[in-house]
Amino acid sequence: MSPPLAADGPVQPSLRHRWKGPWLLAVAALHMGYAFVVFTEPLREILRRGVFASVRNDPLLGAVVWFVLFGVLFALLAWVVLQLERHGGAAAAATQRPLGFGLLALALLGIVLMPPSGFWLVLPPALALCAAQPPPPTPSTVFTPDSRKTAS
Repeated sequence: MSPPLAADGPVQPSLRHRWKGPWLLAVAALHMGYAFVVFTEPLREILRRGVFASVRNDPLLGAVVWFVLFGVLFALLAWVVLQLERHGGAAAAATQRPLGFGLLALALLGIVLMPPSGFWLVLPPALALCAAQPPPPTPSTVFTPDSRKTAS
């Protein structure tokens, strides 16, 4: 079977360019695995308390909940990056750079606050997303005063 032509629809980016989403999903999976191994007892305590309003004023349980919730949110972000890589297009290219800069800021802040942490694992995909090239402007995306319709 021959590779898809541009006339057949969008051409899938090569695997060489589609590693950032899977990488981030793997980091999210490691994060969640770590949470369930290291925080087993606090998570059991939340279950023993009936889940609802179980954290109360306990800072350890609060930190564990935030750790787990961050892992879920990070997995959702990784899924978005994966979909952007798979489907490409102008919107995907325009979205990857801002996501990259946000991830880079988050990773750098995490590294400064906690150098021995998993935040280092976010640097490669964050930098790669920052380097993503925005799509070239097309006539439909470039505004010129002549392109406005004037009322007669």
